[in-house]
Amino acid sequence: MGIRVAVAGASGYAGGELLRLIAGHPEFDLVAATAHSQAGHRVDVVHPQLTGLDLVLGETDPSTLADADLVFLALPHGESAALAARLPSEVRIVDLGADHRLADPYAWAHYYGGTHAGQWTYGLPELPGQRELIAGSTRVANTGCYAAAITLALAPLIADGAASPADVVVVAASGTSGAGRSTKAHLLASEVMGDLSPYRVGTHQHVPEIKQASGATGLSFTPVLAPMPRGILATVTATPARGVDPQEVLARAYADAPFVHVLPEGRWPHTAATLGSNSCHLQATVDVDSGRLIVLSALDNLGKGAAGQAVQNANLMLGLPETTGLSIWGVAP
Repeated sequence: MGIRVAVAGASGYAGGELLRLIAGHPEFDLVAATAHSQAGHRVDVVHPQLTGLDLVLGETDPSTLADADLVFLALPHGESAALAARLPSEVRIVDLGADHRLADPYAWAHYYGGTHAGQWTYGLPELPGQRELIAGSTRVANTGCYAAAITLALAPLIADGAASPADVVVVAASGTSGAGRSTKAHLLASEVMGDLSPYRVGTHQHVPEIKQASGATGLSFTPVLAPMPRGILATVTATPARGVDPQEVLARAYADAPFVHVLPEGRWPHTAATLGSNSCHLQATVDVDSGRLIVLSALDNLGKGAAGQAVQNANLMLGLPETTGLSIWGVAP
């Protein structure tokens, strides 16, 4: 037997991607997968891409999950904390929801509402010192998908003093899987195809997380729904604080990061290149007119933005190489 893992919320898109990654992981044994409305259905009926995975989705109950060495919580925001509190303290948990990301109770109440559940170790290994903190933790809060793409682009520039933290502007396009699997009229193919549409302009819930993780103090964020199933392309701009090459700053910061790739000059990130991988692609330049720093960031919102990131964190928590069971290469065409 390998390391026993379980997934709560396995019927959603992130849950399905977790099941796929776990099935191919050399050290993990999937011992339970749970859902709400889909409980009682076979996994390969809910996720046809997982044909041959012989498992029935169970009820989301602590008794179903408590025998695992590590549990992934892929639940809607606001639902993870109650379940986590009922699991044994020795069970390691990676929470893909937002419940334990924020340090500030006011920010939680303002952007999410309800009671703040407290902060866990933040699950972005590429931040300075974070790998060690994750490796020593039994409770880790996975990043949000937009937060991963934007923080990886921005944090090294602010930490280096190259970019002002006070004036950051981001426009980021995301595929529809980022909105979850629930049926919603505005996510129907006939509504999405051939269209780009902004949403939650100036009010997106990832703003406090991005500021907390990146060091930004002022952030204007416009998310855009793109007519594709998965992927994020973020354009991050900031005022320079001193004269530096932002590409060199990023290259130094991620020299030893297996999943973050600073592309050669002249190559720009695009979402298809990261599809199915746990990688983030970055490119940076200086705007010749305004002088602002520009960083483009692409990742798979279900990979490095969710399930892949969760497996990377779990690997560190369990003392495994962080790349175990994960691919740096995308799937094309």
